[in-house]
Amino acid sequence: MKFVCCWLYAIDRYGFPPSIPDTLTALREIKQLGFDYAELEGVSGPNIEAVYEHRFEIKKLVTEIDLKIVNFVPVIPELRELDEEKRAYGRELFAKGVEIAKTLGTEFVQIDSFPACLECLDGVQYEGENVTNYGARYRYRLSPEFSWDRQWEVFVDSVKWCARQAAAAGLKLIVEPRVGEIVSNTDAMLRLLDAVDEPNLGAILDTGHQYAQKEILPLSIAKLKDRLFYLHLSDNDGTRNDHLVPGEGTIDWVHFFEALQIIGYSGYGGLDMAKTKEDLSTSYLKARDIFEQYARQAGL
Repeated sequence: MKFVCCWLYAIDRYGFPPSIPDTLTALREIKQLGFDYAELEGVSGPNIEAVYEHRFEIKKLVTEIDLKIVNFVPVIPELRELDEEKRAYGRELFAKGVEIAKTLGTEFVQIDSFPACLECLDGVQYEGENVTNYGARYRYRLSPEFSWDRQWEVFVDSVKWCARQAAAAGLKLIVEPRVGEIVSNTDAMLRLLDAVDEPNLGAILDTGHQYAQKEILPLSIAKLKDRLFYLHLSDNDGTRNDHLVPGEGTIDWVHFFEALQIIGYSGYGGLDMAKTKEDLSTSYLKARDIFEQYARQAGL
């Protein structure tokens, strides 16, 4: 198994989203930690525009330091908006995200489903420090005008469009089920895969989110099978979607990795931790050593 340093490392160290100078610094740090593979994000609005404008500078750096960017994540909540004009803007940004991914030579481009378009009273707003608010209460108000059927139709249409754009660029599109979102668990992801029906669409299994959803992780692996394209690995105690070092929570890693071996998983394992008890760099190195041991024991 090849281990990836997820972009959550840069977010936890430099804030959300990191500036371009901080982005370049984070990439150098990731390589200095000994990682050969990493992620990169661009957040809707000025940040993704800046990443787009500096994409060749970023490419030059990662080439010089021999760091492979395997996954680019355009963070675009507009793709699930019910307003057509907002969705059109989201598609413009996604097209730029695909160009960034092509420039960097990634294998994947990732989108998320975000919460449904309800009035948010409390929850993760995906801005500043709130993006790692793992203890969010998730309070929303339903308006009489809201239609879940329309919300699902809009999101499926957006994902299908994104999958085809990604395929045209030779990329796989991956979606991560996350707590509190339109696609929040394994079965919602399976429904999305069926509805979109594009062969280059697959799932990220994020253990931090799915364990907090009370998912049986080996069963999630069995359900996704060959549509499991990527992993985000972190631990928690199942009551909050914390992203901790393995062993600081209660996930059964032995049988998690055994399940990956049973389905013949051969993809990447992304280390995805924040708000760790020890220094962030120390935590990532510790987690990599632990996960490497589990992977070797499982024959991955």
